[in-house]
Amino acid sequence: MKISIIGAGAFGTAMAIAAERAGNDVMLWAHDPEVSAAIRETGENPDYLPRMGIGPRITPTSDLEEAAAFSDTIFMVAPSHVYREVLTNLRSHLRGPVKVISGTKGIENETLERMSQITSDVLGDRLRAFAVLSGPTFALETARADPTVAVIASSDTDFAQEAQQMLSSAAFRLYHSSDVVGVELGGSLKNVIAIAAGVVEGLGLGHNTNAALITRGLREMTRLGVALGGRLETFAGLAGMGDLVLTCTGALSRNRTVGVLLGQGQTLDDILRDAKFVAEGIKTSKSARQLADRHQIEMPITAEMYRVIYEGATPREGIQRLMTRALKAEVA
Repeated sequence: MKISIIGAGAFGTAMAIAAERAGNDVMLWAHDPEVSAAIRETGENPDYLPRMGIGPRITPTSDLEEAAAFSDTIFMVAPSHVYREVLTNLRSHLRGPVKVISGTKGIENETLERMSQITSDVLGDRLRAFAVLSGPTFALETARADPTVAVIASSDTDFAQEAQQMLSSAAFRLYHSSDVVGVELGGSLKNVIAIAAGVVEGLGLGHNTNAALITRGLREMTRLGVALGGRLETFAGLAGMGDLVLTCTGALSRNRTVGVLLGQGQTLDDILRDAKFVAEGIKTSKSARQLADRHQIEMPITAEMYRVIYEGATPREGIQRLMTRALKAEVA
């Protein structure tokens, strides 16, 4: 089959490699013409995923019209803060209805919409079906064919199974689900907790603290996710607990890396100035806090990360506030 992947960062490139490995022809669109040129000339993505070979069935481009014409299956991997803009630009080049898979893990700050909602807003009757792919999937490990398992969710069961068959291989196994809300929110909210896990590392705290953070982080992710329509079991699965454990413990996690640097005393401005990557948890902490306030859901870890990122609170102050909250039952 043919698939157009929109976004040639580390994860988009890894998904292109995985999709080709599964037997598909892929067009990989990069916003920066220099990135697509480098892929074409070197056979790898030296800026975002160096030393990972990109096969001959992957065609790089920076022409959105070419990407739109290549396939009616669009895999969106643009960062959440530009997802709407990129998709709006893509819409003008579509020749007919399309099926969209989202690999973007975020919540739009301005509208608090998930990528499924943005996709429906932008494409309207041009949208034939939507699915979201999420789970514990570091780009480097996925690209080098480490056994990787994720979940793909759609309200259209036929499309979920079609995408599952399209992308699965001996190295990349997908389970299908109908819980779009839960899978989207699990993949987004865990990034905020991952920043907090990095803070724990940066402060020099140990495994006790990290285990508590992951466990209580999952609790607040689940609380908000279920309130917004997600299913409890989704948060206990690959898109919830699986992805949370990976991003809170793995050194390849961009969000955890930001947290480590914050814990070590660097300012967010300094971190972002030097970074070549997008850490979705930075923006998601704002959206998650607003959603929690709107729905009156208690999310203390998320609230503290918002204070650290946007209000100048120190990481140690955040830890102290969390540890001195009123005592209560574990499950209430």
